[in-house]
Amino acid sequence: MDKPDLKYFARFERVTLVKPTPRGFLADIDGELLRVDVIRDGIMRLKISRGGQFDESPTFAVCADLEAEAPGFCIEQNDEQLSLKTAQITLTIGKNPFRIDAHRADGSVLFETFQDEDGDFWPYATINGEWVVRRKCRVEDAFYGLGEKTGRFNRRGRDFTLWNADVLNPNSAGEFKGDRTGIDFDPYYVSIPFFYHHPHDHLGQSEAPLAGFFVDNGYRGSYEFSRSEEYRFGFLGGQYTEYIFAAPSMKQVLADYTDLTGRMAAPPLWALGHHQCRWFKYTQEAVEALATRHREKKIPCDALWLDIEYMDGYRVFTWNEKTFPEPKKMLTRLEKQGFRAITIIDPGVKIEPGYAVFDEAVKRDVLCKTEGGDLYIGQVWPGKTAFPDFATQKARDWWGDLNAAHVQSGLAGIWNDMNEPATGDIQPDAMLFEGGKSSHARYHNQYGFLMAMGTIDGLRRAMPEKRTFVLSRAGSAGIQRYAANWMGDNCSRWDHLWLSLPMALGFGVSGQPFLGADIGGFVEHSNAELFLRWMQCGVLTPFCRNHSNMGNVDQYAWAFGGVIERLCLDALRLRYRLMPYIYAAFMQSVQSGEPIQKPLVFEFQNDMTTREIDDQYLFGDALLVAPIYEKGVTARQVYLPDETWHDWYSGEKHAGGRFLIAPAPMEHIPLFARGGAVISMWPEDVLSTMDYQPQSMELHVFLPDEDGEFHSFLHEDDGLTFGFQNGAFLRTDFVFRREGSDISLQASVSGAGFAEFARRQFEIQFHGAVLPTVRVDGQVLTAQNGRFTISNAGEDFQLDATLSNED
Repeated sequence: MDKPDLKYFARFERVTLVKPTPRGFLADIDGELLRVDVIRDGIMRLKISRGGQFDESPTFAVCADLEAEAPGFCIEQNDEQLSLKTAQITLTIGKNPFRIDAHRADGSVLFETFQDEDGDFWPYATINGEWVVRRKCRVEDAFYGLGEKTGRFNRRGRDFTLWNADVLNPNSAGEFKGDRTGIDFDPYYVSIPFFYHHPHDHLGQSEAPLAGFFVDNGYRGSYEFSRSEEYRFGFLGGQYTEYIFAAPSMKQVLADYTDLTGRMAAPPLWALGHHQCRWFKYTQEAVEALATRHREKKIPCDALWLDIEYMDGYRVFTWNEKTFPEPKKMLTRLEKQGFRAITIIDPGVKIEPGYAVFDEAVKRDVLCKTEGGDLYIGQVWPGKTAFPDFATQKARDWWGDLNAAHVQSGLAGIWNDMNEPATGDIQPDAMLFEGGKSSHARYHNQYGFLMAMGTIDGLRRAMPEKRTFVLSRAGSAGIQRYAANWMGDNCSRWDHLWLSLPMALGFGVSGQPFLGADIGGFVEHSNAELFLRWMQCGVLTPFCRNHSNMGNVDQYAWAFGGVIERLCLDALRLRYRLMPYIYAAFMQSVQSGEPIQKPLVFEFQNDMTTREIDDQYLFGDALLVAPIYEKGVTARQVYLPDETWHDWYSGEKHAGGRFLIAPAPMEHIPLFARGGAVISMWPEDVLSTMDYQPQSMELHVFLPDEDGEFHSFLHEDDGLTFGFQNGAFLRTDFVFRREGSDISLQASVSGAGFAEFARRQFEIQFHGAVLPTVRVDGQVLTAQNGRFTISNAGEDFQLDATLSNED
């Protein structure tokens, strides 16, 4: 859809009648109202009314108590301008002509209104319900975020649409230009109107601050980062409500954003394992045979997934009784083998009187209506379908109850698909919400979010003592509170393996840490080399699921022969050995909102080289991953930021701040551990996380060349319940210090422990030096096979050692 020419937009030009409020001020701008609220010292909210009224709940994204903190600010004004100042932000309003600028307390720019060649300012303009904002930038600046987007992680030079689309369906995405399987097609399934502006460090300063911006609006939006001296954003409806985040670091901006929109709930440990899925006409016997084959071949796997063919005629919340005559017994047998099971649930409800779900929906009046008041009809897998009105609480409650009943068979979680919403051959525009009172445009982008909200609430009612798991294809700002995301229907191609890297990084810095791409690709035929390289990458991403389409060649871990099977097994074993480290990364994200799969710029923001690197990433804080995404490649260039890095496989230690050529034989992809890190590992291969509580834990300490203090931690709990929220956990905080040749490792333990805890020792191995002896709490220990074994069942300890000159 082409945007109207801006010459027809009405600009707002004059500010009058400024009135202080308890959190900021209210001002008249050409008949509408501008309201600025101080949320925190480093967060402000800007709102502009429509028709003199404010929409106080434009979306469901913000869940924080915005009045929890009493703001500290002052207002200064004269005839020309008004300034609102906090300890971190100075917001300046030009009165005539109207403009808005924001700076930090040190004078650095957060944003400045764009002034065109005619001298006109464009802080905000509207036409027919649409509005646009224009701001200054430099051609060298970087932009990140917006959630699930294709192309490079740095969004500079491109324009984007925020409109959740069923990408491969021409009826849903056909209006958008380009190859829908291309690596720069836009839009995708998830829309998150949150981005970072990272100005170019053209003055050579030691730090390069950035700012964050979140527009709380669910309508179709556009972001234009292709212009050299300005960027624009606007929406086709709703009000202008924007949060500005002044923290100079990406890490703090994301913490502030997720403080407002929520953070991931602690997942069950099994959700971090390997998942096997395929769209296939499975029978009950075939599913159990698949489970048995995984166990016979000793391929680690925690979850088996069922796509739409398990249902009776694609009717949601049913089982095909012919192919799955005893689902509850099947699920019980799978659990005895260490498998959880998850089934797909789409929002489309088959329109069929006599089908209990449809009849109950009609009776409760929880389905979407049209303007005329009749039932909206779409078309998906079961044919003519109705759609729950998830904008209403009663529809979400009803849907949650259906999910609660569904999992009583023994399912561990739910997979939400087709929730953009996808409506097949019938356009969705006539689908109205809130009993037919609200437009489709208002809730389209929020539909997947609201479906996940209802789903997770129902599962929590059904299993209040257990952590559960929901995976969603669509979403909007705040989706991380309720569901993980996967990247939808990708292709079994090398360019889509590459695409998964920057897409994940953009997703992660937009507040969603639990995500992954279908390993091997969903559409088209995979092959041995592609599948192996994707598996080697996928095991080092937050969500690790092998998924493929009906009619494709098999892409099970054993499908490409013994050599590939063995190498895939090695990759999966690495993930499971790293499970304590991965679990700690997830728990860190639960606390702070930070990504698990991080762009280098997240940790090394002041290193300008990292802005453009999006084909390698940090997995957790301490592992640098450089995937192989081209056929026949057995070495690749890797950038190491300015610290010490250890090659995971060769053990070679490298100084950072440089590029190097890293070997990438078919056995593995380049992987580096960060100097100073303590990486916790399970001591043995396991086939499932179910009921596994190790008696021993390995601590791998990677020595830095530089002096300093380095922090890591290990989190242990039962991995299933919410007991950790009441102290049923053990957290061991590690502080590694180096001062010249003297090193130390201090471990401090918190938490009350938990009944299943079985660990009785640590096995500590140092990388980067040979240490024959160390002192633990003053006692001298001698290495055995390069490791030091200390008895430890959750106690503090202090380790000290001295490096020799050779080290």
